[in-house]
Amino acid sequence: MDTRVVVAIDFGTTFSGFAYSNQNNPEIITNDIWPQQIGSLKTNTVLQYDSNYQNVIKWGNPALAKKINRRNKDSSSKSVELFKLHLGNIPQNEKPPLPHQLSYEKAISDYLHELGKLIKETVTTRWDGLRFFEHVLLVISVPAEFNDHAKDTMRKCLYNAGLTDSKESKKVEFTTEPEAAAIYCMRNLNEHDKGMIPINASFMVVDCGGGTVDLTMRKLLKHNKLSEITERTGDYCGGSYVDREFLKFLSRKLGQSTINMLRENNYNQMQYMIQQFCQKLKFHFTGDPAGFEPFEFDIEDICPVLKQYCKDDIKEKMEENDWIIDINFEDLKSMFDPVIGKIIRLIRGQLSSSKNKCSAMFLVGGFSESKYLQMRVKEEFRKLVPPIIVPRQPIAAIVRGACDYGLKMSTIVDRTLKYTYGITRHRDWKVGDPTGPNYQIKKEGNVDRIRIFDCFVTRGTRIEVDQEFSNNYKPHKPAQTVISFPIYITTNLNITEFYDESCMKLLGKLTIDLPDAHLGRSRKVEFSLIFGKMEIVAKAKSLQNGRTYNTRFELELS
Repeated sequence: MDTRVVVAIDFGTTFSGFAYSNQNNPEIITNDIWPQQIGSLKTNTVLQYDSNYQNVIKWGNPALAKKINRRNKDSSSKSVELFKLHLGNIPQNEKPPLPHQLSYEKAISDYLHELGKLIKETVTTRWDGLRFFEHVLLVISVPAEFNDHAKDTMRKCLYNAGLTDSKESKKVEFTTEPEAAAIYCMRNLNEHDKGMIPINASFMVVDCGGGTVDLTMRKLLKHNKLSEITERTGDYCGGSYVDREFLKFLSRKLGQSTINMLRENNYNQMQYMIQQFCQKLKFHFTGDPAGFEPFEFDIEDICPVLKQYCKDDIKEKMEENDWIIDINFEDLKSMFDPVIGKIIRLIRGQLSSSKNKCSAMFLVGGFSESKYLQMRVKEEFRKLVPPIIVPRQPIAAIVRGACDYGLKMSTIVDRTLKYTYGITRHRDWKVGDPTGPNYQIKKEGNVDRIRIFDCFVTRGTRIEVDQEFSNNYKPHKPAQTVISFPIYITTNLNITEFYDESCMKLLGKLTIDLPDAHLGRSRKVEFSLIFGKMEIVAKAKSLQNGRTYNTRFELELS
């Protein structure tokens, strides 16, 4: 493929970054030069649009919502953030609001376009004569929770952003964020830590980002290779959820309707208020009451527009307090505790699901820099997992690990599947088959036919890279010129022979051209699903003449 340079992109909920390396001289460089921001390994995942949300005015740190002042009372520019969360499988009412003029796909594409311009300028300046689409491999790290639909959307956005020359580009590879973090942790064990994780020992990586927290258990093999030994787990409980708890705290003081009206009418000012909370309180909270000083949150100074939305009784009370809300230690702790409690439950569940002793735990990702999070995790698990390690530059662990993965894909020897995969087809109904509302039975002539599920591989199976699973099929009718294979996934561990509408989800359809109709039903086809990398490859070939049929894999996007 003539890959000369690997570029890893960590497109995060609150912060994003990239790293790059040359195949011939594999020193990994993390970008630290951003528009109006120098020395930081990431920049904010924020866009500032014009009044119609058509054109990007600023991106990254310069696009953060600014304080409204007398000279800039009615700014026509609009900031948008947290749009990555729309890729996740979370309830619609929990996804951050977007203007009706702006789709989340456009926001993601626009951000990647701006980031892509900086990436192209950086690598082509460094290596003269580099042809981006031909010589650069992109490695995209995604949350473990992302399904195939989300990865397909990312491919579309990368193409819309001009980072690839086709949606199906072979110059794109995906890795999960905890997988990339595991590679980084393995490569950066210092001499003291290396003795803690001997060959064939297991370790856990807890990746705490802005939106998601992802966990994985890995086994360290010979020659610096990694095996995944438990199914990846995760949830939406990253650092941005502390910000949500802050808004809940304000709603208890000022009324829920006040915060709702601020969100609807002055979203930029709400963003600015949250930024002030993060900079003045959240980033510095250690969980130690001895060093904490109560903070005066001045509404008139930070977000004066809130005053007009308060009901009269609240307004009267706030005026007596000069529009100052005191935030004490317990108040701030109560904003962290629901989020950290979820993370601790995830870690406990991952430890209990593994039959192997966990020799070490790594905390990575931007939220892992929280001293309070570190303290709580160590309090809970130091007896079970004595070494709990926060590596240097944990915020860059994922992007550097993803770049390392692109340079040496053989590092990952297997993965553990999160879903059971199979296809559905019909066979003649017989006595004893189910007839309930979740099962599909259709009549063909005088024959009842029931839909069944051919399982290819089950959830929890450890699969090697590019491992292939196959079954043989033949056309149902002699004159058929195509066969369609509906590919389904399920998380249900108690699957049966029959398709069950209540627990199975359509991933996509593989349509296979089937020539040689004169051969009738004797045309045997081998249908395969190939796993191991982060995307599925579907293949079909004739067992009579060895011809590989043309295939069209169409994802059924929800």
